[in-house]
Amino acid sequence: MTRLPAYRIPEVPETAWTAAPSARRTWLSRGLLLGILLVQALLALRLRNTAYQDEALYLYAGDIYLNSVLHGTPVTGDYADYFSGSPYFYPVLAAVADHAFGLEGARALSLLFMLGGTALLYSFTCRLFNERTGLFAAGAFAVAESSLVLARYATYDSSAIFLLALATWLVIRGARGSVWWCVLAGPVAALAVAAKYAAGLFMPTVIVLAVLVALPHERVWKALLRGPLLAALIGGCVLGAFEVTGTLEGIRSTTVQRAEGVESVWVIMATSAKYGGIMIAVALLGTVMFTVRGRMGESPTMGSAPLPGRPWRLCLGLLLTGTGLLAPAYQAHLHTWVSLHKHVGYGLLFVAPMAGVGISRLVGAHFRYPQVGIGVWVAMLVMGMAQSQNLYAGWPDSTRLTQVLQQHVTPQGRYLSVVPQIPIYYLGSRTRPEQWQNTYYFEYTTRTGKKVTGDEAYRAAIKARYFDLVVLDYFETPRVDRLVAAELRRGGRYRLLARLPYEISSGPGSYEIWAKQ
Repeated sequence: MTRLPAYRIPEVPETAWTAAPSARRTWLSRGLLLGILLVQALLALRLRNTAYQDEALYLYAGDIYLNSVLHGTPVTGDYADYFSGSPYFYPVLAAVADHAFGLEGARALSLLFMLGGTALLYSFTCRLFNERTGLFAAGAFAVAESSLVLARYATYDSSAIFLLALATWLVIRGARGSVWWCVLAGPVAALAVAAKYAAGLFMPTVIVLAVLVALPHERVWKALLRGPLLAALIGGCVLGAFEVTGTLEGIRSTTVQRAEGVESVWVIMATSAKYGGIMIAVALLGTVMFTVRGRMGESPTMGSAPLPGRPWRLCLGLLLTGTGLLAPAYQAHLHTWVSLHKHVGYGLLFVAPMAGVGISRLVGAHFRYPQVGIGVWVAMLVMGMAQSQNLYAGWPDSTRLTQVLQQHVTPQGRYLSVVPQIPIYYLGSRTRPEQWQNTYYFEYTTRTGKKVTGDEAYRAAIKARYFDLVVLDYFETPRVDRLVAAELRRGGRYRLLARLPYEISSGPGSYEIWAKQ
């Protein structure tokens, strides 16, 4: 019992690509990959809007942590307690890019991460199967909604997906080689978790994959040892980093013990299907076809060795395809669709190889049915373009809001805003974060020394003319906005300074800016 039993019945490669190495084929596929990356970049760059509140928050917080690292200035704010990734990693990288090139620089960093993730996906899919499957997988992933949006989002997710792709590439690269490839994957995977805590949901897939791809080439016990080795490395690196930076509270509040929402399981699953349903369906088809008939030509991982039997092929297909359901299942458990459109993309990174198999089998040998593959890809493309445009237009353009505010803010003023992250980021040194309060939570101490929160706090502060400016939009927190607006209109304490209409994907709206009389 030294090796995994092999399924030795000869099979004709369905792709009609010769198993012999071919420099021409390699360079041709790399050229096509560059074309896919160019399409992904152009589709992402067409998305235009001012900073989203999460982007603004991470960028100005990153600037604070960058100054702390470089100049030893104290960190003001408890960002580590509620950020969904380590504030010492991505926010600092993004702040460097923001300092050099502004918001577009930080978003360009995300674009590079996502393009790198697509390239790594192509590479490890080629190693599992062949170049044609790698191209189909990269082409499907490149036009997915999450791939396009995250390429223009200055948030943690793009860096985490890139690191997940790199860790996966390392474990597949080391399937036939030294276990040190697997050792290298441990810190990379841990860094993905540090970049975005939700990436930890996909660590079991990376660990099981490391074992699965090694089984045809190693003694069974040696292959199985890769699992606990990789798990120990990832766990040790993650715990060590969190202990040093003191960011354990953030992973509890944003991931492990995240508050539950109110959306139904059906709504969560239907929304997930909208974002990744086509790819998962094609991947399921690819899993069935790969299980029934495995040989697809020689791959760098399998070489010319007999392909493992159907149980192994079924396990590989189910592992990769099933990973696409992890994020939807977890968010259905929490009854929330917050960030669902982003988290779906993590799973699609693993679904894409089997989707590539499915498209390859639909096209057939010698590209017998190219129209089928083109039809599937065009459907993915159209949905990805429409969904990404709709999501990217889901928040207001804040250009006019910033222009009005910068004429009225002072270093001593006190301000209330539904999205204070936006003015804090765009106004820069004109204000400080502690000058701003939000409409989600507010605590106020009255003149008699009584501490009040919630509705009572807003009423008391407005009666006392505590805020110099108030910004409302009746969208993020409509109930609180209406309560605050009603109080602002009483007693002549405030006047409406400006009403700024905007149009977003869900309909028209407007900012209201109120100033103290």
